[in-house]
Amino acid sequence: MTGLPLDGVLVADFGRVLAAPYLTMLLADLGADVIKVEQPGTGDDTRAWGPPHAQGEATYFLSVNRNKRSLTLDLRDPADLARAVELVRRADVLVENFRPGTMARHGLGPARAQTLNPRLVYCSITGFGSGKGAELPGYDLLVQAVGGLMSVTGPAPGEPVKAGVALVDVLTGLHAAVGVLAALRDRESTGRGQLVELNLLSTLLSGLVNQSAGYTLAGAVPGILGNRHPSIAPYEVFTAADRPLVVAVGNDRQFAALCRGVGAPELAGDPRFATNSDRVAHVSALARELTARLERRTAAEWFAVLTPLGVPCGPVNDVAEAFALADSLGLSPRAPLPGPDGRPLDLVANPIGLSRTPPRYQLPPPGLGEHTAELTAWLDAPATPVPPVPPVPPVPPVPPAVRAPHADAADPGSPGATV
Repeated sequence: MTGLPLDGVLVADFGRVLAAPYLTMLLADLGADVIKVEQPGTGDDTRAWGPPHAQGEATYFLSVNRNKRSLTLDLRDPADLARAVELVRRADVLVENFRPGTMARHGLGPARAQTLNPRLVYCSITGFGSGKGAELPGYDLLVQAVGGLMSVTGPAPGEPVKAGVALVDVLTGLHAAVGVLAALRDRESTGRGQLVELNLLSTLLSGLVNQSAGYTLAGAVPGILGNRHPSIAPYEVFTAADRPLVVAVGNDRQFAALCRGVGAPELAGDPRFATNSDRVAHVSALARELTARLERRTAAEWFAVLTPLGVPCGPVNDVAEAFALADSLGLSPRAPLPGPDGRPLDLVANPIGLSRTPPRYQLPPPGLGEHTAELTAWLDAPATPVPPVPPVPPVPPVPPAVRAPHADAADPGSPGATV
């Protein structure tokens, strides 16, 4: 494992289910040595989340646990807890997504962990934060509901629908990866780690982007629009002769090309549809005009006609068709690794492209406790001393010429002051 961006980074992965394992898989793909700590006998919850299965393992577990080594530890057992403490001493990154307070009860909370290892980057993922929301269970479906995503997702008002994948967990894992990498970069100059905290609710509110900003900036509370967009038209699913077809027009030029392509150039000059704002205001009338023309030909025919004109469009594919499309475009969406019985496991490739140090696929998702013997022997052996943490250099004062206006206005009693 040489020549990768995160070579030499040791990750103590106490996470389970999806958000934390997705984060640690991304780090492992980029070269980090990820030790997945699991409960003896049961392991990660997702080992039991099937069907479907592949070679005796739940595909849910397999999807987010490649390039890791599995170490079973019972934190209630003094010997195993001592090994967990030693792992924390040696790690560069610790990741956990237990309920708040769980790690602290075992003496592995952020304060103790960073006392044991001041260079440690400690990443904690919760459902609703470690304060007033600490007791709320952090399940993706629950967060989609209470976090507003389902209120803007569904076929019609009053018919909320969840996203077809645990999207909030995935978004949180991605944001956590950014936070961990930022903390590692900061450690290069300071020599000290820090606490990286994420929660599912805050991640979702950030991930709602234009929908949440419409509320915070203009007080607009969005609702369900089916497959339509609140600010762009035509940007929805239409009925072709054989199957649904998406048309995603983002500007007037594309709209004019669409009108020509469907044989109705006069629509581009209709005052109801002249600008995007006009089209949004008359979206139902526009949909009727376009549907009357699009339903005359198949989705594949429209794709062949409209794409060369610069009109974004395409059929609503199932997952198999989506992989076939990626294959046809040469995008290499698969990452085969040997499975437990020697046959390849066709895992999904990491989407990050790096020209010199691309992600590597070396270890298949581990069996429960597969690496416990070797890792226990390593943890029980004396460790190489960790070099002392250098002092943090003082921050130079900001020159008066570039100091922000009113920078001195805050005091310990004012909002925003640091005490």
